[in-house]
Amino acid sequence: MTIDQAVELLELEPPATLRDIQLARRKLAKRWHPDRAAPDQRIVHERQMKSVNTAADLLELRVEADGPITAMDVRVSADAARRARAEAGRRAYEAAQAHPGAEPHGAQPERSIVYRYVRSVTYPEWGVGSIVDISFTGEGDDIQRWARVEFNGVKYTLPLDNLTFVDFAVRERDVERAQRFLVAARDAISNGHHELAAKRLVYARNADPRNPEILGLLAEEYRELARLLEAGRTVRDWIRADPENPAAYRLAQLIYKDMGAHDLAADVAAAGRRARRRLVA
Repeated sequence: MTIDQAVELLELEPPATLRDIQLARRKLAKRWHPDRAAPDQRIVHERQMKSVNTAADLLELRVEADGPITAMDVRVSADAARRARAEAGRRAYEAAQAHPGAEPHGAQPERSIVYRYVRSVTYPEWGVGSIVDISFTGEGDDIQRWARVEFNGVKYTLPLDNLTFVDFAVRERDVERAQRFLVAARDAISNGHHELAAKRLVYARNADPRNPEILGLLAEEYRELARLLEAGRTVRDWIRADPENPAAYRLAQLIYKDMGAHDLAADVAAAGRRARRRLVA
């Protein structure tokens, strides 16, 4: 890994001091901690954390030896890397010319479609971002592919395996969008990130406003966060969407008790009993 790659991976702006590097390491450790990952993204997060630590270690040693990382340091490193890639390409071309027909598998050009727009699997609330650049670090089995992606004016360096490509020719259905955010919300809940879960559930509800599962989870998360007015509104929406579900009435009763609205709690408890009788009738 080169200095320019490490600076980009840590999302630093030169000049970067030792303190800047330490803060960047902590920020990215929170973002890419494996506990924040869905099961199918855990290995991606672990590899990303390893790369973040490698980048931070490299820059910390450089700063301790020679002082803060400057814009000139980054430019010199990037220029040296470009020259090295150009030289490697020249040698590969000369070898191919000297031994025609001996190109390694995959050396022949292929037709391909390059998608520019992506979403982060771990952070769907960032929306759709546009790829600015693709880069690689490591060698052999340890090679890592990166994408520099801009979301709403903010650039991140993300592992390519954490991205899903967006084809605007195929419109995402509201129910698919709702399910995408619902899955991400459940991951946040399982790791105790209730603010994030509520945010993702709001996105899911906006896509599918009468989905009982989404409304029930959102009401529970609002109660967990002591946002009782929002919890009350959401649980009423849940009851309207699924009037025969006793669980909705039980949650409403708990929310009203938390609010001190004991008359409303009694009314909703009675409505819940009627719903249960209808179910067994």
